[in-house]
Amino acid sequence: MTVHLHPLLDNGIQPGTGISGGKLHCKCATDKVEVTLASDVVHNHACGCSKCWKPEGAVFAVIGVLPVANVSVTAHGEKLHIVDESATIQRHACKSCGVHLFGRIEKDHAFKGLDFVHVELSSEKGWQAPQFAAFVSSIIEQGYDPKGMDAVRARFKELGLESYDVLSPPLMDALATYTYAHSKH
Repeated sequence: MTVHLHPLLDNGIQPGTGISGGKLHCKCATDKVEVTLASDVVHNHACGCSKCWKPEGAVFAVIGVLPVANVSVTAHGEKLHIVDESATIQRHACKSCGVHLFGRIEKDHAFKGLDFVHVELSSEKGWQAPQFAAFVSSIIEQGYDPKGMDAVRARFKELGLESYDVLSPPLMDALATYTYAHSKH
């Protein structure tokens, strides 16, 4: 039995080609919100947290990050709203279709200066492929049967992705470094 994780993962991961950017669009039939990305993403990953937007039927989101300076709303920004203003990542979603176009961290945080995006909302091909899976156990909190977790982790392994119940070790190191540096004040 094949475990379905996300459309960008289920048919095998396509390698990135070093794309120089592109446009993301919401799912509205007309007057689509458009966000222009001026570079490829980095740290693209599958995410099982309950906050990230997932396409219909997906168990995981696929999220990449890039510098805030490389993200701009280029059409119908009036349709955007912040899903949860108390969250660390301010997820900007279309009021009409609900799709998250980008997430931004405004408060003091190790990832401030990076925006979180869903490259599946782009018609361009060649975005960095997912590199790992994060917050894998979090899908249980959303109703996924715990008995299926071995199969989920096996599917990630089959795809060549390490699965973590937090972020990848280099990103966890970045968070710890930030915490240490800011504890010295």
